[in-house]
Amino acid sequence: MEQWGRKTTHALIIVPGILGWLLIYFATDVTTLMAARILCDISAGASLVLGAVIIGEYTSPQHRGMFLSLTTIGNTLVHLVGHYYPWRTVAIFALVHHIVAFGIVCTWPESPAWLATKCKFNQSEKAWMWLRGNDTESRIEFDSMITAQKLRLSKRENPNLKAHLLNFLQKSTKKNFMKPLLIIFFAEMLKEACGRNVFPAYALQIMDDITGDNSKSFYYTLTIDLIATLSATFSSALVRVVKRRTLLFVTGGASLAVLTSICTYLYLTAIDVVSKDRAWLPVSMFMLYFVLTNLGCTVTPLALLGEVFPVAHRGAGSAMSGLIMGSFLMICLKVTPAMLLSVKVYGTFAIYDVAMATCLVALYFILPETKDRTLQEIEDYFNHGRFVGEEKDCDDKEENTIMLVS
Repeated sequence: MEQWGRKTTHALIIVPGILGWLLIYFATDVTTLMAARILCDISAGASLVLGAVIIGEYTSPQHRGMFLSLTTIGNTLVHLVGHYYPWRTVAIFALVHHIVAFGIVCTWPESPAWLATKCKFNQSEKAWMWLRGNDTESRIEFDSMITAQKLRLSKRENPNLKAHLLNFLQKSTKKNFMKPLLIIFFAEMLKEACGRNVFPAYALQIMDDITGDNSKSFYYTLTIDLIATLSATFSSALVRVVKRRTLLFVTGGASLAVLTSICTYLYLTAIDVVSKDRAWLPVSMFMLYFVLTNLGCTVTPLALLGEVFPVAHRGAGSAMSGLIMGSFLMICLKVTPAMLLSVKVYGTFAIYDVAMATCLVALYFILPETKDRTLQEIEDYFNHGRFVGEEKDCDDKEENTIMLVS
């Protein structure tokens, strides 16, 4: 995406998905299905991180949070279609969506931010006006971005392949790369620790342990999906009026309290201190828990992925973020079954509870407030350690203090 642009890259990464779903539809053996799944996952993994970057660069600060929050919606539809239709029909259903997506991408302009990094300032301006309009606020944001890019480009030499590689390796020494990456690390750990992917995957074992009846695991999964969908939709409206940090830490703190209560209750039932006859109670508490987590903890990581990396590090940052996301997902899905067998549901979610608490504490100290901030303002924050407006306020306070002393 750094070399060919956001639009071209997004169109290209849809192609493996189209080929994958075609192979799934015509598959007659497991080998073909495996190859098809690899192709589909190439598209899935790439579009997840690239989509967040595109939303961040294409949308205004006022709408960016809402659109980024909506990217978590979709599991409900997948589970419904997969439950009621044969897998070849599901393949056609997914194939149509990929083809439609490819057609839509072809109508986009290229990212103004990427065009600016390639010194294509006239094209960047046309794309910006097409996307964001020509009002005063939009013009100020565009001029700020162009000024920053011209300053950065004036300091950059024409690198060869060796210089490109050296520059990539040197990113690990730069604060404006490592701090956003650290934020993404804890945000992604938080998302997986919430159990958003773990619970649907192992609903059978979890509900069997809680209720003693696994015959309704699909309906439990569907209920969680519906809760997640409604919560994420509501969250997309909340981020328009509530600050990111406020939403994350309020819902995160409440989620911790509810999950701790669930683990305590299940532990007490396991040692026969509390009767197991009220299985509806932990199930209801789990529903409340997923409402809270899907209001903040599971939607924030992708929103941050589209916001925190400066444009100079956006390609490398997205690549590293993809590795982090995939690693946490794989670890959680592989480790959870063993934990469910060894320490039961209460122990498993107690471990996740501790992980959530650790991530929230870390994010409390390193996560800036990005609501209604332009990408350039956020980039300036990671470059200089404070937002431009706050820097001006500090200078004014220092000047007033000197005057008073004088």
